[in-house]
Amino acid sequence: MVKSDGSVLIHSDGGSYKPLNWMSPPCSLDYLTPDEDQLALGVREIWKVLHHKTSDLLLVNIHEIHSETSHELGVDPGLIKDGVESDLQKLLAEQIEVLGEGYSLIRREYMTAIGPVDILAKDASGKTVAVELKRRGDIDGVEQLTRYLELLSRDPLLGQVSGVFAAQEIKPQARTLAEDRGIRCVVLDYDAMRGMDNHEQRLF
Repeated sequence: MVKSDGSVLIHSDGGSYKPLNWMSPPCSLDYLTPDEDQLALGVREIWKVLHHKTSDLLLVNIHEIHSETSHELGVDPGLIKDGVESDLQKLLAEQIEVLGEGYSLIRREYMTAIGPVDILAKDASGKTVAVELKRRGDIDGVEQLTRYLELLSRDPLLGQVSGVFAAQEIKPQARTLAEDRGIRCVVLDYDAMRGMDNHEQRLF
Protein backbone atom coordinates (compact mmCIF):
# COMPACT_ATOMS: atom_id res chain seq x y z
CA MET A 1 0.00 0.00 0.00
CA VAL A 2 1.32 3.41 -1.02
CA LYS A 3 -0.32 6.43 0.59
CA SER A 4 -0.37 10.01 -0.63
CA ASP A 5 1.67 11.18 2.38
CA GLY A 6 4.58 9.07 1.11
CA SER A 7 4.24 6.13 3.49
CA VAL A 8 4.57 2.57 2.20
CA LEU A 9 3.07 -0.46 3.98
CA ILE A 10 3.53 -4.16 3.22
CA HIS A 11 0.69 -6.41 4.39
CA SER A 12 0.37 -10.19 4.45
CA ASP A 13 -2.67 -12.00 3.05
CA GLY A 14 -3.28 -13.85 6.32
CA GLY A 15 -5.86 -11.45 7.71
CA SER A 16 -3.54 -9.46 9.97
CA TYR A 17 -4.33 -5.74 10.16
CA LYS A 18 -0.76 -4.78 11.17
CA PRO A 19 1.72 -4.47 8.27
CA LEU A 20 4.73 -6.80 8.10
CA ASN A 21 6.96 -3.89 7.23
CA TRP A 22 6.46 -0.22 6.58
CA MET A 23 8.14 3.13 6.03
CA SER A 24 6.57 6.23 7.54
CA PRO A 25 6.90 9.72 6.02
CA PRO A 26 8.87 11.73 5.18
CA CYS A 27 10.16 9.33 2.55
CA SER A 28 10.46 8.99 -1.20
CA LEU A 29 9.57 6.12 -3.51
CA ASP A 30 11.54 5.31 -6.65
CA TYR A 31 10.81 2.55 -9.18
CA LEU A 32 13.94 0.68 -10.30
CA THR A 33 14.52 -1.70 -13.19
CA PRO A 34 15.78 -5.14 -12.13
CA ASP A 35 19.16 -6.32 -13.37
CA GLU A 36 19.67 -9.58 -15.28
CA ASP A 37 20.12 -11.71 -12.15
CA GLN A 38 16.96 -10.27 -10.57
CA LEU A 39 15.01 -10.78 -13.80
CA ALA A 40 16.11 -14.40 -13.81
CA LEU A 41 14.60 -14.77 -10.32
CA GLY A 42 11.28 -13.43 -11.59
CA VAL A 43 11.56 -9.86 -10.24
CA ARG A 44 9.56 -7.53 -12.48
CA GLU A 45 10.03 -4.27 -10.60
CA ILE A 46 11.87 -2.91 -7.56
CA TRP A 47 10.53 -0.28 -5.21
CA LYS A 48 13.17 1.75 -3.40
CA VAL A 49 11.78 3.55 -0.35
CA LEU A 50 14.18 5.98 1.35
CA HIS A 51 13.45 7.77 4.64
CA HIS A 52 14.58 11.39 4.39
CA LYS A 53 15.58 11.85 8.05
CA THR A 54 17.03 8.49 9.10
CA SER A 55 18.25 7.31 5.66
CA ASP A 56 16.56 3.95 6.35
CA LEU A 57 16.15 2.00 3.14
CA LEU A 58 13.37 -0.42 2.20
CA LEU A 59 13.65 -2.45 -1.00
CA VAL A 60 10.55 -4.26 -2.28
CA ASN A 61 10.88 -6.83 -5.05
CA ILE A 62 7.70 -7.16 -7.13
CA HIS A 63 7.35 -10.59 -8.73
CA GLU A 64 3.73 -10.52 -9.89
CA ILE A 65 0.95 -7.93 -10.06
CA HIS A 66 -2.52 -9.38 -9.39
CA SER A 67 -4.36 -6.05 -9.08
CA GLU A 68 -3.51 -2.38 -8.95
CA THR A 69 -6.07 0.22 -7.87
CA SER A 70 -6.02 3.82 -6.69
CA HIS A 71 -8.56 5.58 -4.48
CA GLU A 72 -8.84 9.29 -3.72
CA LEU A 73 -9.94 9.57 -0.08
CA GLY A 74 -10.05 13.36 0.10
CA VAL A 75 -8.89 15.69 2.86
CA ASP A 76 -8.11 14.11 6.22
CA PRO A 77 -11.02 15.09 8.50
CA GLY A 78 -9.05 14.30 11.63
CA LEU A 79 -10.05 12.01 14.47
CA ILE A 80 -13.53 12.69 15.83
CA LYS A 81 -14.46 10.77 18.95
CA ASP A 82 -18.07 9.83 19.43
CA GLY A 83 -19.68 9.13 22.77
CA VAL A 84 -17.29 11.18 24.90
CA GLU A 85 -18.44 12.50 28.28
CA SER A 86 -19.43 15.88 26.83
CA ASP A 87 -21.79 14.12 24.40
CA LEU A 88 -23.33 12.12 27.24
CA GLN A 89 -23.73 15.24 29.33
CA LYS A 90 -25.52 17.11 26.55
CA LEU A 91 -27.85 14.20 25.81
CA LEU A 92 -28.68 13.60 29.47
CA ALA A 93 -29.38 17.28 30.04
CA GLU A 94 -31.84 17.16 27.13
CA GLN A 95 -33.34 13.87 28.33
CA ILE A 96 -33.09 14.32 32.08
CA GLU A 97 -36.13 12.08 32.56
CA VAL A 98 -33.82 9.13 31.84
CA LEU A 99 -32.83 9.44 35.50
CA GLY A 100 -36.43 9.03 36.61
CA GLU A 101 -39.93 10.38 36.19
CA GLY A 102 -40.33 13.95 37.43
CA TYR A 103 -36.65 14.90 37.15
CA SER A 104 -35.85 18.42 35.96
CA LEU A 105 -32.59 20.07 34.99
CA ILE A 106 -31.10 22.88 37.08
CA ARG A 107 -27.95 23.32 35.00
CA ARG A 108 -24.96 21.64 33.41
CA GLU A 109 -21.42 22.19 34.70
CA TYR A 110 -22.53 23.49 38.10
CA MET A 111 -19.36 25.10 39.45
CA THR A 112 -18.03 24.34 42.92
CA ALA A 113 -14.80 25.21 44.69
CA ILE A 114 -13.29 21.86 43.65
CA GLY A 115 -14.57 21.72 40.09
CA PRO A 116 -17.80 21.52 38.10
CA VAL A 117 -20.54 19.00 38.79
CA ASP A 118 -21.56 17.50 35.45
CA ILE A 119 -25.30 17.96 35.99
CA LEU A 120 -27.34 19.43 38.83
CA ALA A 121 -31.01 18.43 38.79
CA LYS A 122 -34.12 18.08 40.93
CA ASP A 123 -36.00 14.84 41.44
CA ALA A 124 -39.77 14.41 41.55
CA SER A 125 -39.90 15.46 45.20
CA GLY A 126 -37.94 18.66 44.52
CA LYS A 127 -34.70 17.51 46.15
CA THR A 128 -31.37 18.46 44.58
CA VAL A 129 -29.45 15.72 42.77
CA ALA A 130 -25.80 15.88 41.69
CA VAL A 131 -24.96 13.70 38.68
CA GLU A 132 -21.46 12.53 37.81
CA LEU A 133 -21.10 11.24 34.24
CA LYS A 134 -18.50 8.81 32.93
CA ARG A 135 -18.18 6.65 29.84
CA ARG A 136 -16.83 3.85 32.02
CA GLY A 137 -17.57 4.27 35.68
CA ASP A 138 -14.86 3.22 38.11
CA ILE A 139 -14.03 3.85 41.76
CA ASP A 140 -12.32 7.18 41.01
CA GLY A 141 -15.57 8.54 39.61
CA VAL A 142 -17.46 7.53 42.76
CA GLU A 143 -14.82 9.21 44.92
CA GLN A 144 -15.12 12.36 42.81
CA LEU A 145 -18.89 12.45 43.23
CA THR A 146 -18.53 11.83 46.97
CA ARG A 147 -16.35 14.94 47.30
CA TYR A 148 -18.91 17.00 45.37
CA LEU A 149 -21.75 15.76 47.58
CA GLU A 150 -19.87 16.60 50.78
CA LEU A 151 -19.29 20.15 49.51
CA LEU A 152 -22.77 20.72 48.07
CA SER A 153 -24.43 19.54 51.27
CA ARG A 154 -22.96 22.55 53.07
CA ASP A 155 -24.90 24.95 50.83
CA PRO A 156 -28.19 25.80 52.62
CA LEU A 157 -29.73 26.96 49.34
CA LEU A 158 -29.49 23.47 47.86
CA GLY A 159 -30.83 21.60 50.87
CA GLN A 160 -30.34 17.86 51.01
CA VAL A 161 -28.30 16.70 47.98
CA SER A 162 -28.31 13.12 46.72
CA GLY A 163 -26.00 11.62 44.11
CA VAL A 164 -26.39 9.72 40.86
CA PHE A 165 -23.42 7.98 39.25
CA ALA A 166 -24.26 7.58 35.54
CA ALA A 167 -22.16 5.83 32.91
CA GLN A 168 -22.37 3.63 29.85
CA GLU A 169 -20.65 0.91 31.87
CA ILE A 170 -20.17 0.74 35.63
CA LYS A 171 -17.56 -1.58 37.11
CA PRO A 172 -18.79 -3.89 39.88
CA GLN A 173 -16.39 -2.41 42.47
CA ALA A 174 -17.59 1.10 41.65
CA ARG A 175 -21.25 0.07 41.95
CA THR A 176 -20.61 -1.56 45.33
CA LEU A 177 -18.84 1.53 46.66
CA ALA A 178 -21.50 3.90 45.31
CA GLU A 179 -24.42 1.96 46.76
CA ASP A 180 -22.61 1.69 50.11
CA ARG A 181 -22.48 5.50 50.17
CA GLY A 182 -26.10 5.91 49.19
CA ILE A 183 -25.33 6.92 45.63
CA ARG A 184 -27.67 5.59 42.93
CA CYS A 185 -26.12 4.05 39.83
CA VAL A 186 -27.65 4.48 36.37
CA VAL A 187 -26.38 2.76 33.22
CA LEU A 188 -26.90 4.94 30.15
CA ASP A 189 -27.73 3.52 26.71
CA TYR A 190 -25.91 6.01 24.49
CA ASP A 191 -27.30 4.66 21.20
CA ALA A 192 -30.87 4.76 22.48
CA MET A 193 -30.42 8.29 23.82
CA ARG A 194 -29.27 9.56 20.45
CA GLY A 195 -32.04 7.71 18.61
CA MET A 196 -29.81 5.07 17.01
CA ASP A 197 -31.41 2.13 18.81
CA ASN A 198 -35.00 1.45 19.80
CA HIS A 199 -35.23 -1.12 22.59
CA GLU A 200 -38.97 -1.56 21.90
CA GLN A 201 -38.11 -3.07 18.49
CA ARG A 202 -35.64 -5.62 19.86
CA LEU A 203 -36.50 -9.31 19.79
CA PHE A 204 -34.26 -10.01 22.78
